[in-house]
Amino acid sequence: PEEFIETGFSSIDGLNTLVKGQKLPIFSCAGLPSKELAAGVLKNAALKGEKEKFVVVFAAIGLTYHEYSFYRNILEEMRDNFVAFVNMADEPVVERLLAPRFGLTVAEYLAFEKGMDVLVVMTDMTNYCDALREISTAREELPGRRGYPGYMYSDLASLYESAGRIKGLDGSVTILPVVTMPEDDITHPIPDLTGYITEGQI
Repeated sequence: PEEFIETGFSSIDGLNTLVKGQKLPIFSCAGLPSKELAAGVLKNAALKGEKEKFVVVFAAIGLTYHEYSFYRNILEEMRDNFVAFVNMADEPVVERLLAPRFGLTVAEYLAFEKGMDVLVVMTDMTNYCDALREISTAREELPGRRGYPGYMYSDLASLYESAGRIKGLDGSVTILPVVTMPEDDITHPIPDLTGYITEGQI
């Protein structure tokens, strides 16, 4: 890869390089420091030699107050070149579905209208999928695997497939979603479907 985004983590930059326009999820288990990893990427992500053309979009989904306090401190350290959409756990469920879409809409605008390279960090996609299941159940839709709606694959794809580059345009959208695997199970529908759509995983 020639045009890669530095994350500040040598194990990612050297062994599992994040390329402009890629979608590369972070799969995590309960208790692992995915929060700290996402925060490190938010603070340290950079595009070599193009600081003014690089921006980070942060979409936080279903945060507890403890997590919100942690990320707020990180965002205060960043000062510039970022956009944040924060959805709290005690807010309406439907807002959990909107937060990543708002973030990606801004990312696409900055990338393809303003010619910027955008890194979108979304955490946690498990909260998004649980909200999708809750709303699907309220609508009395037919459930799929483990109660999640049958269209969860296409719904997740509508988010992840926003990543990419357009021939003839300067900008790019790169997506780094965090997925906390329920019960640490990689065969669970959320990480399973995410793995099909995205390009490998961390």
